[in-house]
Amino acid sequence: MPSTPSPAPATPLFSVLALMFNAFVWGVSWWPLRQLEQAGLHPLWATALIYLMALGCTLLAFPSALRQWLDQPALWGLALAAGLTNVCFNWAVTVGDVVRVVLLFYLMPLWAGLLAWWLLGERPRGADLLRMGLALGGVAVVLKAPGSGWPVPESLSDWLGLTGGFSFALTNVMLRRLHQTPAPARVLAMFGGGSLLSALTAGVGLSQGLVTPLPAPDLAWLAGAAALSMAYLGGNVALQYGASRLRSSTTALVMLSEVLFASASAVALGAAELPLRVWLGGALIVAAAAWSAWAPSQPPTHD
Repeated sequence: MPSTPSPAPATPLFSVLALMFNAFVWGVSWWPLRQLEQAGLHPLWATALIYLMALGCTLLAFPSALRQWLDQPALWGLALAAGLTNVCFNWAVTVGDVVRVVLLFYLMPLWAGLLAWWLLGERPRGADLLRMGLALGGVAVVLKAPGSGWPVPESLSDWLGLTGGFSFALTNVMLRRLHQTPAPARVLAMFGGGSLLSALTAGVGLSQGLVTPLPAPDLAWLAGAAALSMAYLGGNVALQYGASRLRSSTTALVMLSEVLFASASAVALGAAELPLRVWLGGALIVAAAAWSAWAPSQPPTHD
């Protein structure tokens, strides 16, 4: 997921490749999550374990990050936003149409504009409003089922995709506010939030009969969870490397390749359908995100 870049372009090829690796990890993560579910591990338990492993690795590498996290109350907000992002995304791509979920998740121009206005005091300009309208038009086309009335979310995965996209945008706004905080503390907060919130949600779901119990330890799913955890950790390291060496607009554009990776893998493996309305709505959503990334940076207008 996008972090806090500083505009210092260097070794652009390796930086772009690093970002594409991160996008690839997230774009195809739905498949190992579904394999873990088939092994009896619900995606919420899987997310909790995966991020707990990544959390342990981060603490081993940066033991002082825990104190930095605890000393900065604002990092708990980042942990909550990042945790909700992972809960929603990982659950949604496991139970729903992957392409549909990823498109709903990438409503960044809409949510980011509204959150920046609310939390950062940055009033949207005319072009920002147009991008929001374009993104809203895209999601309306994606959600509009044949013969239905108003285009509204029609499944759990739809709601999870929309909520995950909102919390993803909130995560990015929080990262902007916390750009002076040491990177290891931010990473630790994000991994900690992912693990803690997933475990809490799984516990509540278990009590309501919505989530299956944590299965007995088995080498197959333990090895799979460990491998996915290392992939997420490697993707985060790649993101930190690439995003710190490229302009934020370039980072956002490259990260859109996640939609391509997710769509291609889902269609190839039969986990998604691509009717015409999904193509059209997806084109509008991706165009809004690309326009937002390509837009020249200007001093923000504050209330």
